[in-house]
Amino acid sequence: MYQWDFTQIWRYKEVLLVGLQYTLVFTVISIVCGLALGLLIALCRLTVPKWIAIPLRGLVELFRCTPILVILIWFYYALPVLLDINLSAPMAAFLALSFYGAAFYSEIIRAGIVSIEGGQLDAARALGMRKWQAMRRVVLPQAFKRMIPPLMNQSMLQLKNTSLISVLTVPDLVYQGQLIAHETYRPLEVYTVVALSYFVILFPATLLVQRIEDRLAVSD
Repeated sequence: MYQWDFTQIWRYKEVLLVGLQYTLVFTVISIVCGLALGLLIALCRLTVPKWIAIPLRGLVELFRCTPILVILIWFYYALPVLLDINLSAPMAAFLALSFYGAAFYSEIIRAGIVSIEGGQLDAARALGMRKWQAMRRVVLPQAFKRMIPPLMNQSMLQLKNTSLISVLTVPDLVYQGQLIAHETYRPLEVYTVVALSYFVILFPATLLVQRIEDRLAVSD
């Protein structure tokens, strides 16, 4: 029977903490940038002419229908060749995660806006508001309430997606775990600790999302 031994793993706790910091930083940055870009894309698709909106939709579907692992590798190996630039692994990971998240965030935001009755926008325009003012003051506040649960769920997926940046040798939690496993020959213990680390972060977030959904359901 296998004998579990976590004592060796404890000696590498600082290495794991560094990896956890990278994971959390990439998660926060990709969520913030993804939300900002997603909001911009969603608003553009709803307001700009079709000859601009259609290519934007194609770009969104391209990212949504492509595995994040493929996108990460493409940004790191192919994009620098196409643009003739030097792109570090962390920057490639940041760009890939941000654009990938933006594609999903934009659809969530667009669906939330579309779900609001069109008459409210017309009424705001009748009061003298410009289209962007009506969108910002009347439509978006109502739509945001409906967007919160799916936006939070997507943000949790962003945290999970960061586990794949290890393929670009970015020293996140998974990458650091791989190094420790090679050093200690204790992969079961190492990856158990890594899995528990994700669980400790994500489980409270899941409960928070559920609580918010319940409150929104009661308020409706």
